[in-house]
Amino acid sequence: MTAKRTMTLNLTDAEMRALDELSARKDVSKTAVLRQALRLYQAVEARVERGEKLLFENEATKEKAELMLV
Repeated sequence: MTAKRTMTLNLTDAEMRALDELSARKDVSKTAVLRQALRLYQAVEARVERGEKLLFENEATKEKAELMLV
């Protein structure tokens, strides 16, 4: 098992509210939300680095929007 390390994270009130809301909505800890967000960001970055695009599609209207990362 990989050793775990501790860090301090300073969030704005809005960021903490968002974290609280996601944690409650998903019924997981704040740490679990942040871990999942990190894994998602890593996956997105890997695909963008390969030249792929990230699109969202509205199933009802078929409208598509591309997410641009900086």
